[in-house]
Amino acid sequence: MFVVGTATAETGHGAAKGQSAAKSGGHSGAHWSYSGAGGPENWGKLSSGHPICGTGSRQSPINVASAVTATMAGIEVSYKPTPLAIVNNGHTIQVNYKPGSHMRVGNRTYRLLQFHFHAPSEHTVNGAAFDAEVHFVHKSDDGKLAVLGILIRVGAENRFLKPIWERMPTSKGFQNDHSVTVDPNTFIPAKRAYRRYFGSLTTPPCSEGVNWFLLKTPIEMSRAQLERFRQIVGVNNRPAQKAQHRFILQSE
Repeated sequence: MFVVGTATAETGHGAAKGQSAAKSGGHSGAHWSYSGAGGPENWGKLSSGHPICGTGSRQSPINVASAVTATMAGIEVSYKPTPLAIVNNGHTIQVNYKPGSHMRVGNRTYRLLQFHFHAPSEHTVNGAAFDAEVHFVHKSDDGKLAVLGILIRVGAENRFLKPIWERMPTSKGFQNDHSVTVDPNTFIPAKRAYRRYFGSLTTPPCSEGVNWFLLKTPIEMSRAQLERFRQIVGVNNRPAQKAQHRFILQSE
């Protein structure tokens, strides 16, 4: 996730426009990456703008090893088809979303800003990673961030991804094709049982206070689709962070 001030969270893991800025270093100008000197273990030292990457107590992603079953509100999504607007920001492939779509959990509504991908998955389950993960990034009217995370495993070709994969930029830049629309309703599992915890953006500046909703049901993409993403983006997952005695709740 990316955040530049409040807008940073809206890039990558954060916002639609602000997020791309944050992913490429945000306002700090620090260069970060997923390996080498700019890798995740050094994010907190790269810039005075994101020390919480190294010192935070509620960092994401995490390993889901156990969860407390609780009665929780269901996840309701109201996503409208949107003209295709893709960003390759050097860290992920991101699809920016037009206003008008939202997710509702209980009495709180979050506006959909964008969704983007990580491979392999950032969250792990009992120590095991999935092949990839998609994050739908939302923001409420009072500035609270919420991410709907869906794990992906290799299997059948994902028809929802096909128009995105055919048009994803092979280098940093934008690709808009308003003759094509994408509809996440065909992508998100019908079963919405989920795990919930409080965490952070998974990219610098690693801001905390993010509401995470991780669906239990994974989706699939083909091996060819996964390899296509890897060829363009490479490995782009932050390793699981310490849970720090946080409770993970799961719906019944």
